[in-house]
Amino acid sequence: MASRVDKIDASKVDFWLIGFYSLVYVFRVIDSANYSNAAIINLENGTGIKKQLGLDPSQWAWTLSIFSYSYLIFEPTNTLMMKVFSPSKWMFVLILTWGISACSSSAAQDFKGMMCVRFAIGVAEAGFFPAVLYHMAFWYKPSEMPQRIAVFYSVGQLSPAVSGLLAYAIGFMDGLGGLAGWRWLFLIEGLPAIVLSVGALWLPDYPETARMLTDKERAILQDRLGESAPTGKKGHWDYRSLAPLIKNPTFYSFSAYWICHGIGGFGIGTALPTVIYELGFTTTSNSQLMNIPPYVSAFLFLNILGYYLHKKTIKPWIAAVSIESTIIVCYIILFTVHNAVVRYIFLIIAVSCAGSAYPVIWPERIRALEGTVAAGIGIGWTNAMAQFGGIAGPHVFSTVFGPSYHVSYGICLAFLSIAIGSILTSWLLVWRNDRRVRREARLGEQIVI
Repeated sequence: MASRVDKIDASKVDFWLIGFYSLVYVFRVIDSANYSNAAIINLENGTGIKKQLGLDPSQWAWTLSIFSYSYLIFEPTNTLMMKVFSPSKWMFVLILTWGISACSSSAAQDFKGMMCVRFAIGVAEAGFFPAVLYHMAFWYKPSEMPQRIAVFYSVGQLSPAVSGLLAYAIGFMDGLGGLAGWRWLFLIEGLPAIVLSVGALWLPDYPETARMLTDKERAILQDRLGESAPTGKKGHWDYRSLAPLIKNPTFYSFSAYWICHGIGGFGIGTALPTVIYELGFTTTSNSQLMNIPPYVSAFLFLNILGYYLHKKTIKPWIAAVSIESTIIVCYIILFTVHNAVVRYIFLIIAVSCAGSAYPVIWPERIRALEGTVAAGIGIGWTNAMAQFGGIAGPHVFSTVFGPSYHVSYGICLAFLSIAIGSILTSWLLVWRNDRRVRREARLGEQIVI
């Protein structure tokens, strides 16, 4: 009976925490990715965003990276707002605000206006991804999270592909109603978030309060989680867990990994449509379509990885190191080979690997966190470190380094090398901690006997 109830619980919870969040995540990433698509939309018509707003390469890079500055500032503590307002209410606020801000991008008239609206989008979106992981930690055991995170994250990897397809279609609306194609792009792609925000009000908050569960089901869900798991109990703010969080060396080793992979692996994503266009064998319109294969590949690769991680066929640490090593090989080839088709193929491989690294290792990061406050701060802080990719990426892949981007790939290779060292260090530290916990557990059993 218990196993049957567990399955019922999983389907009910998965519908919202995986299904609904994945749908919202698609449009969250679209609202972020569309700015890179806007860089090349309708260039041939003379109505491109850079020309209409009078942006030089440096200003364009800043309008890209300002988005990540707001993430970096507001992401670390954003997760705790779910304890203040409840997940459903806080998600409603976040999703509605970023939808309105995204639509407002279409009204920008100059560099200052775009900087302001991009910063506002980042403020609203900053809390979403870490808040989803934090919300999952209230419901799932660490062993149950790898495949769920992989599914959730992989759906988001399809978003830039969808954004590229939409940008291709919306490009034909250039001039309609007196608006340039890039303005239509921002307006249309921001509207779904406003609609979806209403659905967030029906999210189940915590196992202790979920109205969709019976008393028996609520008890079973709470009993399944360990004592170190975050809890939705009112007034449960274990601030004492913050000191061990800051003192734990994994706090710094994981942070270093997230920073280095963000710049070395993810950085290219901030300029991918432009990098593909500057390969020189396609138009701007077709470049939007050629932006699709890298992210479809990332979706497929991540789901395959998630399946084997769930089956414990492969270990997350080995997968992470292999992913970073593969990206390094791809960048070496991109650095040395000049054939456009070969470069495009290895761009696909590099992007699909880059998009799979974080979700592979997230369960291990969450497992290393203990307590409601520590888990919230730790998840938010760790994900904020990835924003260095958004901050540095537009400058590393500035068009001044194109079309070969040799300097860009060289910088990325250096950061990826440090990323491998950081993940190996984290692996060692977590392994030592696990060994200590097992030893203490055995001693406790001997004392009881």
